Amino acid sequence: MKQTLLVLLLAPALLAGCETAKKTTPAATAATGARQKTEGIQNKYWKLVTLYGQPVQMAPGQEREAYFMLRDSSRVTGFGGCNTLNGGYELRADQLRLRFTNLLTTMKACPGPDTERGFLEVLNQADNFTMRGDTLMLNVGCRSPLAVFHAVYF
Repeated sequence: MKQTLLVLLLAPALLAGCETAKKTTPAATAATGARQKTEGIQNKYWKLVTLYGQPVQMAPGQEREAYFMLRDSSRVTGFGGCNTLNGGYELRADQLRLRFTNLLTTMKACPGPDTERGFLEVLNQADNFTMRGDTLMLNVGCRSPLAVFHAVYF
């Protein structure tokens, strides 16, 4: 009798404990994943989409699109459209400040439009950034964006 009474008293407590466990649905998981992807500027593949207000298109025969990635180690890596690039960066995310330093590229001869030169100029000129979700704008001073990038997830 005592055991039955004990079970009857403990059963609601056990069921209540199960009820308060966090429920996850695919929609909730997707929303959380999306939120995590849009936070921060580092360790993302930033694809160049606009340069000096003009849309960027890949040239015929171009290996891949122009992009850069800010690594945790204060190193930047990327591709300008023909040549790979490496260098350093200084980030003050709380002040939306970003400066690229000591940028180096390979020296291949590049056919097609001179997007790469403009891309490298932007990296050398930019001193701040604006970020809205998966869109990053590199700026100098208070002027309109020099370049616009979209985050690409693989």
